[in-house]
Amino acid sequence: MIEADPLHVATAQVGVDVGGTFTDAALVHEGRLFTAKVPTTSDDQSRGVIAAVDVALSRAGFGAGAVARFAHGMTVGTNALLEGTGARTALVATEGFGDVLELRRQNRAHLYRLDVGHPAPLVDRNDVIEVPERCGPDDVITPLTDEMIDNVVAQVADRDVPAVAICLLFSYAHPSHERRLAAALRSALPGVHVSASCDVLAEIREFERASTTVIDATLGPLLGDYLRGLATRARAAGLPKPEIMQSNGGVTELAYAAEHAAVTVLSGPAAGAIGAAQVASDVGAPVALTFDMGGTSCDVALVVDGQPGRAAAATINGHPIHLPMLDVETVSAGGGSIAWADGGGALRVGPRSAGARPGPAAYGHGGTRPTVTDANVVLGRLATTQALGGEIRLDPVAAHMAVATLADELGIEVEVCARGILSVSVEEMARVVRRASVERGVDPRGACIVAFGGAGPLHACAVAEAVGVTRVVAPAAAGVLAALGVIVAPERRDWSRSILTNLGSDTQITAVCAALTARAHEELPGARTLVSVDCRYVGQSHSLNVAWQPDDGINALIGAFHEVHQRRFGGSRPEHDVQAVTVRLAAEHSSRAPAQPAGEVVETMRGPCAIAMDGATCWVAPGWSAAVHESGLIDMHRDEVPSSTR
Repeated sequence: MIEADPLHVATAQVGVDVGGTFTDAALVHEGRLFTAKVPTTSDDQSRGVIAAVDVALSRAGFGAGAVARFAHGMTVGTNALLEGTGARTALVATEGFGDVLELRRQNRAHLYRLDVGHPAPLVDRNDVIEVPERCGPDDVITPLTDEMIDNVVAQVADRDVPAVAICLLFSYAHPSHERRLAAALRSALPGVHVSASCDVLAEIREFERASTTVIDATLGPLLGDYLRGLATRARAAGLPKPEIMQSNGGVTELAYAAEHAAVTVLSGPAAGAIGAAQVASDVGAPVALTFDMGGTSCDVALVVDGQPGRAAAATINGHPIHLPMLDVETVSAGGGSIAWADGGGALRVGPRSAGARPGPAAYGHGGTRPTVTDANVVLGRLATTQALGGEIRLDPVAAHMAVATLADELGIEVEVCARGILSVSVEEMARVVRRASVERGVDPRGACIVAFGGAGPLHACAVAEAVGVTRVVAPAAAGVLAALGVIVAPERRDWSRSILTNLGSDTQITAVCAALTARAHEELPGARTLVSVDCRYVGQSHSLNVAWQPDDGINALIGAFHEVHQRRFGGSRPEHDVQAVTVRLAAEHSSRAPAQPAGEVVETMRGPCAIAMDGATCWVAPGWSAAVHESGLIDMHRDEVPSSTR
C-alpha cells in the first residue's frame, strides 16, 4: 500500500461484511468505489476483516490513514445461535417462573408433525435461579431484599458461569428489582456479562422477553471478545474503531454492540437490505425485492419507496428474539448448498452447506459433494479463468465429478442433474420471495428484483420468472453490496416501553414518548426521532404497529390504527376502543456515504449470456435483455412474458 496524500487523509469510508464463504469490503472515496473479496477466516473472522480492508486499500492506492470511518457487519451472533456455541448462562427469574423457557407458548414446533420438537432452552434448568420477589402490573407485591440479592450473587458465583440473564415478572413496568440485582452482580462478579430484561426488552410477553434476554446474555461474552479483538487488530493496522451494523438497519458504536449482543444477530442480512434499498431508489423502483444470495443462504426483503420493511421479532434456530429489525426472510439456499438424493430418490438441495472450507468441489479445497456452484460450473455459467476472492480458481473437472456422482445415483445425465440442482434451488428461493411479498399483501409481479451477493445475479432471472417479475437490477457492487450497505446505513438506536393503556384522554402515552425522546436526545444528540405505537382493539391479543407524530394528537393515532387495520385485514371497527400496547422510538443520524450514480448505458446484451462483475457473475437468461451502465450496473428486462404470468 502507499500512503494517501496528506491533504486527503481520513476521507475514505470502508465497510466490511462477513459471510459464510467470503468476507467483502467496500471503500468509497470522493465518489469512487473500490471493492475486495477474500475467503472468510472461520476460526477468527477478524483476520479476514482486516485482510479485506487491506486489499481494498491497496486497490485504491491508500494507506490506513486515509480511512475516516470503518463500519462492519457480521455473522458472529447468528452463527453462535445456529451452532449452539454461545456462553453458558444462568437465568434469574421470579420464584415459580423458572420454567418459562421450557413452557414457551405451548404451540407445536410443526403443526402436522408430532415428531418435531422445539430446541432445548439456551439455559440448563440447573442454572435457573429463582428469587422470591414479586411485582404486579401496578405495584411491587413482595419487595426484593438485600438477603435475596446476596443469595443470587452467591449462587451465580457457585455456578461459575460467564453470563447471567435477569428476567423478573413485570420488570417492564417496575425495573428497580432487576437493576439492583444487575448492579450487585456486576460489582461482585466483574468478569460476568449481565443482561437485564428491563434494558434489553422493556415489553410485555414473559416468554419472548426471557428468550430475548437470554440470547443477549449467551452471545454477550462471545461477541464482546470478538469485537474487542477486532478493535485491537484495527488499531494495530492504523484503522479507526469499527462501527457495528445492527439488525435494525443502522450502525452503532462498538462498545454499545459489545454490551447489547442481541441487536446484532441479523447484522449481515440487514446490511444487504439497506444497500439494496439504496439501489432501488437510485433506479426509480417504487417497489423492490432485495435478493441476496451468498454461499450459505438467500435473504429477501420487501422495499417500498426506498424503505425496507421493519419487524419487531424473529425466530432464529427456534429461539424467539423480539427486537427491532429489518423484515428479512431467509432460506438455506446458497452457492455452497449441497445437492443430495433423499430416501425416495428425489433430488434435494440444502439446507446443509459446504461453507468456506472445504467449499464446493470446484474450489479445489477437498470438497467432493455437489453444490449449486458446481452445477453452474458444469453448465458453463461461471468462468473458470477468473479467481474468486483473489485466491480461488474454479476446477471444472472437480465440479463435473461431484455432480456426476449424484447423477449416477439418480440415474440421469450430468447436465440434466446440474439443471435439476438449479431448478430445485430456484424454487426454494422463489418460495421465500413469495413469503416476502405475497404474504405481505404485495403482488411481486409489479416489483423489481435487486440481485446481489456472490450468487444473486447468477440466479435472479430464473427466480424472477418463477414469481412473474419482469425487471432485475444487478448493481455494480453486487458482489459486495452488503459491505456497501454498512457504509450507507445511518447511525440508529431503538427504544421501546409497554404501557397497556386505552387511548382517549389518558396522557400516559404522551409522558412515555417524552421520556423516550429525552433519552434519545441524550444518547444521540441531534438525531431525528421516529415514533410508532403498537395498537390493538380492546380484547385483541396481538397488535399492529402504527407510525405516529405525537404533535398530531391521540385522535390521529386512533385514526391511523383504523386505517392500518383496514389495509391489513380488510376491515376495521371505529366504534371499538383502541388500546396502546407498546411505544417505540427510533433515533437516526443520516448516512454519510455519497450516492453511486449508474451513468449512461454503454452496452446492450441479449440472453443467454454471462456477464462478469466485480465479485459476482450475472447470468442473462434466454428471453431477457440487459443494459450495462457506465458504473457497471446491469438492468435486465424480460422480453417475452407468458400470458399466465401477466
